[in-house]
Amino acid sequence: MTRNYFQKVNLSLKDKIFAFDFTLCFLILLLGIISLFAMYSSERGNFSYHTQSHLYRFSIFFLLFIIISFFRIQFWYKSAYLFYFIVLILLFAVDSFGITASGSKRWISLFFINLQPSELMKVSLIIFLARYYYKIPSQNVNNIKHIFIPLFSLMIPVFLVVIQPDLGTAVLIAISGIIVIWLTGFRIKYFFYSFIVLICLIPVGISFLKPYQKSRILTFFNPERDPLGAGYQIIQSKIALGSGGIFGKGFLQGSQSYLDYLPEKHTDFIFTLFSEEFGFVGSLILLLIYALVIYRIAAIGNQSKNNFAKLFCFGFAAAFFVYVTVNMAMVLGLVPIVGAPLPIMSYGGSSMLSIMIGLGIVMSCKIHNQDDLT
Repeated sequence: MTRNYFQKVNLSLKDKIFAFDFTLCFLILLLGIISLFAMYSSERGNFSYHTQSHLYRFSIFFLLFIIISFFRIQFWYKSAYLFYFIVLILLFAVDSFGITASGSKRWISLFFINLQPSELMKVSLIIFLARYYYKIPSQNVNNIKHIFIPLFSLMIPVFLVVIQPDLGTAVLIAISGIIVIWLTGFRIKYFFYSFIVLICLIPVGISFLKPYQKSRILTFFNPERDPLGAGYQIIQSKIALGSGGIFGKGFLQGSQSYLDYLPEKHTDFIFTLFSEEFGFVGSLILLLIYALVIYRIAAIGNQSKNNFAKLFCFGFAAAFFVYVTVNMAMVLGLVPIVGAPLPIMSYGGSSMLSIMIGLGIVMSCKIHNQDDLT
């Protein structure tokens, strides 16, 4: 049975604009504004390199988000495999042409940006799996012949990212893929069996970890074992979070971050800086904004007429939730420190580009939610 996925609902530019989810747009802009103030604070109230760069990137990528939103959902359906393979090629290219920093080779220089392909893989894997499973009837999802392609499409990029090495991003990519597979109706017992096998292989996996990765795991269980070395970051993070109190110390008044006790405060630990200055109440407001973003993404998926859009939106919403949760759990000391930027808030062009592309595809699903791929 052939599928006529060219069936379209023609919309004028005016119709597309009015079909925008303005609530989601507002929430994204709000996160961008908050992130700029946080970045400004990370540079001690100076409009310096990181703040300027973050402003330029957010402005450009927000415009890209708007442009991507106007693309028909058929475009994303037809180019899903191409998008995935281009990012996969970039991951292979990192080994030969990548830039090394802090002992890891994760970036490719594109002159105007140092691109981290592993961040783009978070989105490209979701859209790849959404396209793949769209063509498979739900009753056949658990057939052996339909397991190998999703499994290899997940394992190859995870392996390539692990050897960079970037274990944290590899785990997030794996979680993104597993979420989409689970959403298709994959049997729970297979996940259970896989989990048992994974537990059994943990001792083997630990033997392949780099010394600094083993140190992070040991530090997670006992940060005080090396308070001036491996445990310094998380100890200072907890002090900053606790010192914020209920209402925080006030904008530009955070001592842990302002006096440089807290390293990496503009990247993965931006939430710590924000919490110290705006306290428990400010942190709750930020969490509420993220919760509303995730809710709007899921709501758009629920309104979509075709299962490809539904699966992408639900998968991206769940993955977005994981990104936020892992970052906040990391700075709170609930999980080991991994490379998990806070979406939009953290400094980093590749991470923001990936998130904006994902949000743009979600908005495309909203504008063209009546398009039918069947």
